[in-house]
Amino acid sequence: MTSPPTLQTERLRLRPYSEADIPELLPLIGAREVAATTLRIAHPYTEQDARAFLEFAKEPDKLWLAVTLLADGRQIGGIGLRLELQHQHAELGYWLGVPYWGQGYATEAAREVIRYAFEDLKLHRIFASHFQHIPASGNILKKLGMRYEGCQREHLRKWDQFVDSELYGILRREWQISGGDHE
Repeated sequence: MTSPPTLQTERLRLRPYSEADIPELLPLIGAREVAATTLRIAHPYTEQDARAFLEFAKEPDKLWLAVTLLADGRQIGGIGLRLELQHQHAELGYWLGVPYWGQGYATEAAREVIRYAFEDLKLHRIFASHFQHIPASGNILKKLGMRYEGCQREHLRKWDQFVDSELYGILRREWQISGGDHE
């Protein structure tokens, strides 16, 4: 993949991260509530974690974008794809700062990233998973038109506890048929 794109929706701009994002990123991603909903976000989250993430985000099989408000440029979260181009698929992941939960931002950002993945990257499939004990994440995946594909029992370990992982996926042809709209 070439350089990361900047994508835009009605309320959001999804843009590449930069080192200048670290001061705004830390209090958002550093909240325990945010880390509790994700597999890969550490808690506590340090400046060193942020710098390591920025390096990780530059890897060619990753597409990680800052989610910012279009109105004022304020950072509210992050979204990304872990690409496996050999198989023409990617895993979708996202997080939002707690003050931005429940306002449709995750769905809006994910819908645009899925559009980009299917139209621009020509991927065949997008998949995502969530911890079973966080059903709100499953609701977002359903709104995106993803189909439930099953439960991976005690598949992941989060904070020294094994947790079930609910898996969802969508194929490009399913997305095309629906026009990308599932609400």
